[in-house]
Amino acid sequence: MLEFLLALVLLWILALRCRRNRPGLADLRNWSYAHRGLHGPGVPENSMVAFRAALDGGFGVELDVHLLKDGNLAVMHDSLLNRTTGQAGRMEDLTTEDLKHYFLEGTAETIPEFAEVLALFGGRAPLIIELKSADGNHAALTEAACKLLEGYPGPFCMESFDPKCVAWLRKNRPDIIRGQLAENFFRSRNDLPDHLKFLATNLLFNFLTVPDFIAYKFADRNTTPSTVLCRKLWGAQGVSWTLRTREEYDTAVSEGWLPIFEGFLPDKPRLPEGEE
Repeated sequence: MLEFLLALVLLWILALRCRRNRPGLADLRNWSYAHRGLHGPGVPENSMVAFRAALDGGFGVELDVHLLKDGNLAVMHDSLLNRTTGQAGRMEDLTTEDLKHYFLEGTAETIPEFAEVLALFGGRAPLIIELKSADGNHAALTEAACKLLEGYPGPFCMESFDPKCVAWLRKNRPDIIRGQLAENFFRSRNDLPDHLKFLATNLLFNFLTVPDFIAYKFADRNTTPSTVLCRKLWGAQGVSWTLRTREEYDTAVSEGWLPIFEGFLPDKPRLPEGEE
């Protein structure tokens, strides 16, 4: 019985494998990241004005990318359009031409193309790019994002809740820094079967993705020992989302997580050298 338990522990540890000290990770450290841009009243999330505000403030940015019907990429968190635009529909059913007809949160801002955001930043601050897959489009989405980023001059990384996106990067673009997004899925996802909730919550798809970092929900970071094993044993960088108070921010930074914040301004856009 003891041998069986030890074998299970060993298999668990091996399943959590991460890639250690990937070149380029240092360029992502010591930055604070504005969640969906620096948004607030009158400044919609994932909008060009929110991204300009973050860039002007000296912050990196976390943003979300969807694959459009015509193969282009646009920036939006939800697949459904009603919350942010007040209109029915899905991102995956839109074309590039359609984007200018969807206004964000009652403002004059429209849904940005991913290429517009890349042109705005131009490498001046790092980007955390979340790939939002839908309808089995993980390969087409990830490949399209990689093509747009070819020759991009600044630091960036890609992450996804979908392990298939991260696995695609591992196989096809191993040069790109990749991360696995996770949280306690038993709390957040009623649409998943329990075995998938268990595997995803405990980062047990890492044997397929071998991520450079894990991006875990701040409130759930102590849900599983897998977060500690990934960071301390396998050497993965931790990214913490979404920090909504200075206390959460300070705690995450003190624990070595890269901070993704929203709803307040950190005291310093960039962290002192040596902190992560």
